[in-house]
This record gives sequence, structure tokens and C-alpha cells, in this order.
Amino acid sequence: MRIVKGTAEGRTIWGQLDHTDTVHVTAGMQGEPTGETFPLSAVSLLAPAEPTKIVCVGRNYLDHIRELGNMLPDNSLPQEPGLFLKGPNTLAEPGGTVAYPEWTQSFHYEGELALVIGQVARELTPETALDAVLGYTCGLDLTARDLQKTDLQWVRAKAADRFCPLGPWIETELDPTDLQVQTRVNGQTRQNGRTAQMIFDVRQILTYVTRYLTLEPGDVVLTGTPDGVGPLQPGDVVEVEVQGIGVLTTPIG
Repeated sequence: MRIVKGTAEGRTIWGQLDHTDTVHVTAGMQGEPTGETFPLSAVSLLAPAEPTKIVCVGRNYLDHIRELGNMLPDNSLPQEPGLFLKGPNTLAEPGGTVAYPEWTQSFHYEGELALVIGQVARELTPETALDAVLGYTCGLDLTARDLQKTDLQWVRAKAADRFCPLGPWIETELDPTDLQVQTRVNGQTRQNGRTAQMIFDVRQILTYVTRYLTLEPGDVVLTGTPDGVGPLQPGDVVEVEVQGIGVLTTPIG
């Protein structure tokens, strides 16, 4: 099932998208259909989440660690997921333009598989972890790479306004084990990885995160980016495609 969030007739709605591109309005993100419908063409999509926080995993693909020169001195793999946070202010809608920040000289794309949480989750186990996931969507972790290297924490580099485009919808019927994650810039493929290459898989990520943070319904978890990250320029169009979900398109203004 695909779950969408959007605006229609001047109000915000949640709904279920069927195979005829009809949106069946629901009473909230996980509510029952109300009987009202809209054609998808009449709905302006919004980021499909209602997060209190966006938990992000950094350096979760070996080749991405290598390309940024972040290998450990003994060339061993990380023993724990590296976490950082984005706030709800970072969300941007599918198709929405993100302005190139005037305060960075190195604005990078990072395409990722994103999880949307469906229930209160604390101290999950590998066996129960996926029960907490409502579904999956495409995420774009925008990064001011130059500020990432200079700041004590990555607030400016990762958590500025609209630095997390998300969408186009939540896909609930998906196995996250081995999905293709691809990023294109102006139609050219820049990233092409698979979730099977993650150092920490979805179950491990959720088990680790919920040792320390309680995840709430609507929260988002970004799972890391494959290698191939790089700079953007005004006028570029970024597409993040995750197998089985769809394409998230973000113009850079």
C-alpha cells in the first residue's frame, strides 16, 4: 500500500493511493478511509511524515567512507552506527525547489532509503524492529560539505531548513534487505548502490537507535548513502530512486 500526504482543496490530507492513481482520504497517517477521494493529479504532495525528529545514520556504506577519506586508522569497519539528527524544519516536499544556500560553497546530494515509523518504539530487538516501521520512502540528505568539516556539530551542514526532501509517498509492502538506491543529477547517474551493502542493516539501525531514543509515530530514520556523493549547482535537478518505491525529484534553485 502507498500512503500519501498532500494538500487538496486548500487543506492537508493523508490518503491511500491505489493502482488507478486515486487517493482515498484517511483519518490521519494510519487512519481508516473516510470515503472521500481525489485524483492524484489534484493533490499537491507533501513530505510523507510527521516527525518529532529525523534520525540519520552516517557512514553506513564502505565505499562512501572511503570516498570521503573517513576510514579508521586500522581500516576496520565502524563498530556502531554513527548518528546525527535533523529537525522537522528540514523537510521538503516532493518536487519542491530547494534554494542553494548562499553561505556554503559545497552543497552536496546524498540519496538514501528512509524509514517512516508507525508506532512508539523503544528498546527494539532485531526480531521486533521491522514491526515499528510503517513503511519506506526516498530521502535526500542535503549537506553543506564545507561546513561539515568546520562545525563542532553538523547543525548548519545537515539540519538547515529544507535539507531533507522526502517522498514521494510511503510504501508499506517492501523488504528493505536488498534494494537499489540510485541518485541522478540532471539525468546522469551519480550514485548506484544497494541496501545489502549497508554496514548496519535496517534491523540493526533500529535496535541501536531505540536503545537511546524513543521513536514516535511519524518519525523518520535515514539509513545512510552509497558512494558517489558530489556537489550541486543552482539549476540542477536531483532524482533519488529507491527500488519498489518511486522517484523523489528535487530542483535546486
